[in-house]
Amino acid sequence: MIISVHLADIGARGTRAVLGRSPRPGAVPGLRFAATTLTGAIAAGPPRVRPGRAALLASWDDDAALDRFLAEDPLARRLAGGWLVRLRPVQVLGAWSRMPVEADPGATPTDEDGPVAVLTLGSLRLRRAVPFLRANSRAAGRAAADPSLIASAALARPPRFVATFSIWRSVSAMSRYAYGTAHPQHREVVAEHRAVPFHHEAAFVRCRPYGARGLLDGREPITAAAAGPPTA
Repeated sequence: MIISVHLADIGARGTRAVLGRSPRPGAVPGLRFAATTLTGAIAAGPPRVRPGRAALLASWDDDAALDRFLAEDPLARRLAGGWLVRLRPVQVLGAWSRMPVEADPGATPTDEDGPVAVLTLGSLRLRRAVPFLRANSRAAGRAAADPSLIASAALARPPRFVATFSIWRSVSAMSRYAYGTAHPQHREVVAEHRAVPFHHEAAFVRCRPYGARGLLDGREPITAAAAGPPTA
């Protein structure tokens, strides 16, 4: 299986239209899961919706299924002016029943060869919404300040679906953010969730990004990540 993430600036009216027409497995050949979402910044503070930018998160049997969707589906044409990246799952922690994830059996989770993408998926417990937002603000603020974070987006389909998508320069850079001792914000959020879960179900999916096309905020993030940090 593969996962795709589309991010496109299509205006407020276009975003409303996209939110009303998530592709359905069974109606789209090779589609396993799809959700059209609002987008926002991964940053400290309250949630910040990005007006006019929509996302499509989907999983597919294979590249051929995604290629057919891109060639034939009206929703794909609406999103075609944005950025698309294909992801091959490498490691899965937790579970997401609506999108069962199959990790590539030949993948090595600690492989440092190139950038790494991370998806977090959650079905929010509404009574835990305020503690979740407070905890998420701490972790998101730390992520946004990390120079190894190449691109990111918060994804949401109220009232319950919440997700994040991020691209890091390397596995070690992502691991320092997630598990390092110098900045414990993310580890603290994980511990808080384990003690009293924020979500009915949740998953962390590490992926190898490939096959990106288009631009996001004027650049192609995978190319930027592979190029490494800027030199003085």
